[in-house]
Amino acid sequence: QVTLRAGAELDARRVNQYTLILRAACPGEDEVQERLFVRVTAGRVLRCDTPFASTEGDVVQVLADVAPRTPLYAVLPQPLGGLTVSGSSLGGHTPREGSSLGDSRTPAMEEWGRGSRSSASFLQFRLQNRNTPLTLTRRGLVLAPDNGFDPSKDTQTFRLEIEVTDRHGHNCSGALRVEVLPSRRPRVTFPEPHRAVTVTGGIGPWEVVTQVRARGGDNVRHAILAPVAPVDFTIDEVTGEIRSTRRLEGIRTHLLIRAYNALRPDDHATATVDVTVQGTDRQAPRCVPAIFVTQVPETVSPGSTLVTLRCTNSTSTDGCLHYALEGPPSSRSHFCMEGPRLKVNATLDYDSEAMAALGFQFTATIVVTVGGQPLQSTRVPVLVTVTPVNEFRPACPSGATFTVLETAAFGSLVGRVAGTDRDYPMDSLEYSLEGGSGPAQPFSIDRRTGEIRVVGRLDSRQQKSYRLLVRVTDTHNDLDLWKRQSRLCDVSVRLQAVPDQPPVCIPEVQELRITAGPPGGRQPVTRLACHSSPDSAVLAYSIVGGNEDGRFRLEGNTLVYLPSDRAEPRPFVLLVEVWGGSGGRRRSSVVALVVHVVPRSAPVPPSSTTQPSTLQKEPLVVLRTEAVWHPPAWFVAVLTVAGALLLATLGCVARSLLCR
Repeated sequence: QVTLRAGAELDARRVNQYTLILRAACPGEDEVQERLFVRVTAGRVLRCDTPFASTEGDVVQVLADVAPRTPLYAVLPQPLGGLTVSGSSLGGHTPREGSSLGDSRTPAMEEWGRGSRSSASFLQFRLQNRNTPLTLTRRGLVLAPDNGFDPSKDTQTFRLEIEVTDRHGHNCSGALRVEVLPSRRPRVTFPEPHRAVTVTGGIGPWEVVTQVRARGGDNVRHAILAPVAPVDFTIDEVTGEIRSTRRLEGIRTHLLIRAYNALRPDDHATATVDVTVQGTDRQAPRCVPAIFVTQVPETVSPGSTLVTLRCTNSTSTDGCLHYALEGPPSSRSHFCMEGPRLKVNATLDYDSEAMAALGFQFTATIVVTVGGQPLQSTRVPVLVTVTPVNEFRPACPSGATFTVLETAAFGSLVGRVAGTDRDYPMDSLEYSLEGGSGPAQPFSIDRRTGEIRVVGRLDSRQQKSYRLLVRVTDTHNDLDLWKRQSRLCDVSVRLQAVPDQPPVCIPEVQELRITAGPPGGRQPVTRLACHSSPDSAVLAYSIVGGNEDGRFRLEGNTLVYLPSDRAEPRPFVLLVEVWGGSGGRRRSSVVALVVHVVPRSAPVPPSSTTQPSTLQKEPLVVLRTEAVWHPPAWFVAVLTVAGALLLATLGCVARSLLCR
């Protein structure tokens, strides 16, 4: 039996094979010698790498103001033949001012996350020394203390001894030294820890008494510590402005103000403010209400009273009180003061862009003074909101008549009903079709856009036009959404017939003679007289032959000649196609026109420049194409086979009859 010597360590990277020479002998026999080869292969060996496994251990530096339980360091498994354990600082360096190691995922944290998911699941981490506030998680992550570090101390050092064990019982150990550096962030301080403020005369509600501003960055906030429930003053937590909550006069208050870092509340400072509000010999008037907020409909008539102030003064009579309205020009033009009464001075039209630009609100301030003395005045803020009233009915569009081909497909657009409404928001309308859609009314209307579309079969022979009743209803034009107005609009839809037979033109062949006019002009030659069935069908005309040089053109059913510099006489044979309908229902005819153009210098008959006549010498052959059905080849083959089978069947029947 060959065993491994105790204390021996095998390393496949250094020696991967051993040769053992074995000798054996029995009494009275010769000695036998053989060799035994032992091959060493690489296996999973747990080893802690430097500097984590060094005597001094790995070092990580953090700031004292790092957030509690911030990841500082991770023990990373790194498979390299065996399993190597090393460490990595999650911060990488001392963080900059205003940041912390826990603010973002560093590349080391990403590496630790990948390593912990792949290999750390079978590793166990144990902290050998317990005299440290740091925390080691079961996945090898070193966290800052639960309450953070003490920022008031100088550089602090903590040493952690960590043992790592795998699932096979192999283990290694390493050390980590965490150096906590003093914070670089400015501490929260008050430049003026004590302040005394004296206000001569009374102050009104929400007036600024003083301002305290602490240093320490953008995250500094302010709060009143004492009195615990202040009733006379309040402080803006960002700006540090101290304001009165009500009218104050003849009081003295001691305020304790605390400033703190919103991100780190343990960083704070305090200051005291003594506020003295002196009394006055003649007090400012007291008014009810102290603030006036209301909403009025846009139909309120000018001259209406919105509020009557009840102001009193201990040493004055009502006759000594003066009322004035201050505010933007729009507010002063729409409202006015008559004594203590606030009145409407002009129409409050909600349905205007100017009102919309104001947000449908007016702000102003009523200033009440005693004997015209500004120091003895009271200010009453005013906020008036104008609400909409549905005043106008929607208006129908003028001339709502549309034309559509009787062959229009399902969903084809017929037209759009564009109603109007003067209430704001403008033209906020909905559309509906009275009677709905059906065979008697094969149309539908879009509720939002007012577009009319075809949803049924149209036939001009059964009905040439339709009279639709479209209900136009306004929306969102009143504070009460149920108050809506509507109007019925007449819409006429005419069907454009498509001819069933080819158009008929009289005559079908014409010979014309004209004298060429000056170049650049236009000469009407003739007007084609064609009609179709039904008569309401619209016909179209096009020159399909004989106009290669573009000397003629059609304007509706009128043939026009365009003179040029060429003066030689010549005849033109033109073929004009006349058709009605579209698509598969198109029917057409061809008219032949022979036009003799004579130059201006050539003699012409004095009676007329245009003379229609019938061809005498040369007959003109007109070809008319008739529709012929050409069956496909497969149909002919099937018909042939069916005929042959029929003949064979008849032959068999006849033979059987003859045999009987």
